[in-house]
Amino acid sequence: MRALLIRLAGPHCEVKTMSQRVVERAIGKLVTDEGFRDAFFRNPKVASLQAGLELSLEELDALSRIPRAALAALSARLDNRICRLYISGEPGQEEQH
Repeated sequence: MRALLIRLAGPHCEVKTMSQRVVERAIGKLVTDEGFRDAFFRNPKVASLQAGLELSLEELDALSRIPRAALAALSARLDNRICRLYISGEPGQEEQH
């Protein structure tokens, strides 16, 4: 089945189910967790590993290219109940944004 999906998708689009889930989790975290977003744009690899997200270099590069302002704008439109609490500059403490 996997081989069939790869053939149908073409040579440039390998099916990576587990990796896709991690990328989706990372995007969700980038949108809903301001502290993670700040850490990610300082050092994507370290922030991702600390968050338990094992991403390839290609995935880290692709995620790093998402405009930070776009993530912040989307986050600002979300209901605060689904965003992580965060206090800027105080590690380990959180505040609703």
